[in-house]
Amino acid sequence: MIQTYSEALAWIHSRPRLHKEPSLGRLQTLLTQLGNPQANQHYLHVTGTNGKGSTVAMIGAMLAASGLRVGTFTSPYITRFNERIMINQVPISDADLLATVQVVAPIVTQLDTIGQPVTEFEVVTALMFTYFATQPLDVVILEVGIGGLYDSTNVIDHSDVAVITTVGYDHQKLLGDDLAAIATQKAGIIKGGIVVTGWLPERALSPIQQQVKRTNATWYRAGEDFSYRSLVAPKFHYQGLQTELGPLPLGLQGQYQLANAAVATTAVLAWLKLRQLPVDLAALRRGLSQVSWPGRWEIIQHEPLVILDGAHNLPGMQALCASIRQQLEGREVYVLLGVLADKQAELMLGELAALPQVHLVLTTFAGPNQHRRSQTWQDLPTNLVTTNPIVVTENWQLGLGQIIPQLATDDVLLITGSLYFISEVRNFLLND
Repeated sequence: MIQTYSEALAWIHSRPRLHKEPSLGRLQTLLTQLGNPQANQHYLHVTGTNGKGSTVAMIGAMLAASGLRVGTFTSPYITRFNERIMINQVPISDADLLATVQVVAPIVTQLDTIGQPVTEFEVVTALMFTYFATQPLDVVILEVGIGGLYDSTNVIDHSDVAVITTVGYDHQKLLGDDLAAIATQKAGIIKGGIVVTGWLPERALSPIQQQVKRTNATWYRAGEDFSYRSLVAPKFHYQGLQTELGPLPLGLQGQYQLANAAVATTAVLAWLKLRQLPVDLAALRRGLSQVSWPGRWEIIQHEPLVILDGAHNLPGMQALCASIRQQLEGREVYVLLGVLADKQAELMLGELAALPQVHLVLTTFAGPNQHRRSQTWQDLPTNLVTTNPIVVTENWQLGLGQIIPQLATDDVLLITGSLYFISEVRNFLLND
């Protein structure tokens, strides 16, 4: 019997990571045994190669500021596991998580005995649905783990609003190596209702359009049905869905967040209209100004400037580099980079190396498990052209120790790469 919070976490993390064949059948069986706790909720379902976590945070902040009780499910966590399951930005308590595990674990054990082992992410998803079913909620915002079609969150029968923030190259072994194939997976969360999409490449649009038609959904497209205009950072002007808002202050830093904010605002306006709820523009403005999301252009010190940013794949790194050009122009930027080996590490490195003000220190970190390890940087690309020499160190603490004495007051320390790396560094820097 699982009797403590630590035992509950250990049990969750002991579950298998992946099954060879994608299927929602195992989770559906588990949820049926639990009484289908996922039923009878209003859902906003969010997927995308990048930006989905920030978009979930912004949607949640605006709806909570509007006086609603909002459940959110996100991954991975940055500080503590409990962050993955929150109500109005308050993580599930240790006691509630333990109690929920005590409900779910016996049924998972039964499924193990009949040859239907449930994965870790399926277990966490079931815990979330089970806990939220015990709470009075107005809406639940689900962040997809990977893809969409076969993601555990897609076990729901219907969503009020499906959001696709971006489509780019990531998790190709699971989703395909073509943008249309990746978009097809992400379009799998569309089940009618309303669809909101961000600024997507042309190759991604056809699969989404087909799924919109197939399910008779209403589609709001960035650049056509809504848009934004950047103002003096971090503010923007929004226009769409017969609404004009501005200047809107944004609590999240980083130029790339403006597009996410426009998508989030559209999703909120569409959902409020669908549920025939009043739109309180002052509340939306307040929610956007107060939103926080650790590890996304998060400033943890001002002199010298220290930024944490989880640019964990190539599209994320390209967005980060655009923000460096726009927001850190004329400043020397010292970058401590740690990425997972299963990402496009060399291409990500190339994006940073191309910036003349960047000084790169490449490092390693623990990684989430033995199957997903840190890039070791043993062999750097021979065609890499850089303005400043690249330093490689196996220990990121040593890397920090090498950078810090070089920093002038106007310089910037940017710690970036995998969200697992950011979590490790953030906990070290802010808890010591």
